[in-house]
Amino acid sequence: MRTITLETVTAGKVLQRAQIPGFAEIDVDVPEEAGGEGQAPDPHDYFDMALGACKAQTLQLYARVKKMDLQKVAVRVERDQSEERAGHYSLHCTLTLEGNLSDEERERLLAIADRCPIHKLMTKSDIAISTQLAD
Repeated sequence: MRTITLETVTAGKVLQRAQIPGFAEIDVDVPEEAGGEGQAPDPHDYFDMALGACKAQTLQLYARVKKMDLQKVAVRVERDQSEERAGHYSLHCTLTLEGNLSDEERERLLAIADRCPIHKLMTKSDIAISTQLAD
């Protein structure tokens, strides 16, 4: 089990500081128009970033195993959360692949990108969340 902790940075403010074991602290805020200070990415940004990072890393690892000449991956994640309250959250990912790749390899990498663990977690998993108050 992995535990991430978050704590309010300044009393009465929204900004949270997250501690992930073994890594530097990172901040999480919300935009000013949503009541925050806009000093750090918001939770949606981290959610979207997780998808983009996972796609890129999955492609790099796959290409390494298959001995494909994939040198760099760039992922652009565009979010449409305009209907989030109605239960619809859309992410559009655009991949830029650098390396000496055939058309067949590029198509294979495109298919593999949708099989990354975070993509599957976001689209195919039942996620159970429990919340309780500390003693």
